[in-house]
Amino acid sequence: MKLFRFIISNVFFKNLFYIIIFTLLISFIIFFGLGFVTEHNNYVKVPKLFGLNVSKAIETAKNKSLKIIIMDSAKFNPNYPPLTVLEQFPNHDMEVKKGRKIYLTLNPVGYKKMKVPNLIQITLRNAETLLNAVGFELGELIYKDNIGKDMVLEMRHEGKKIEPGHTLPQREKIDLVLGNGKK
Repeated sequence: MKLFRFIISNVFFKNLFYIIIFTLLISFIIFFGLGFVTEHNNYVKVPKLFGLNVSKAIETAKNKSLKIIIMDSAKFNPNYPPLTVLEQFPNHDMEVKKGRKIYLTLNPVGYKKMKVPNLIQITLRNAETLLNAVGFELGELIYKDNIGKDMVLEMRHEGKKIEPGHTLPQREKIDLVLGNGKK
């Protein structure tokens, strides 16, 4: 009986009214305050940075209040100058908020340097496959009197003899001295 009298009393309705008003006020502050704090609907278009030099790309991004993070360089692309932007994330024309990080992948300064594999005493066919797998190109073939036909006797780069393990930039041509099968 006491509970029923309390539920229909003015004190109960007054407290219920305060709870509803307080809940609506807090919801209103959170709903509109969160949009203001997070800068809702305040976007910037990402500029096209592809093909730009890294310094120009950084300057362009700073003008739009964006931050640049340079990722590791990609595989060297000879069609673009060194330190040119090859990829960007997010892509251009996307809308992002000010201060967003833009990730760039750059064209390295040159080809990666690799160790020349040991091609001595293997056949031309295997040597060519191994050179291509590592990233080098087969250069001139020079034949020399030796009983091993198409057997690699030595390796040369730009006319100089090189040893296995010598480092050269990828895509360099390696000349091979081969046996012609004659004594």
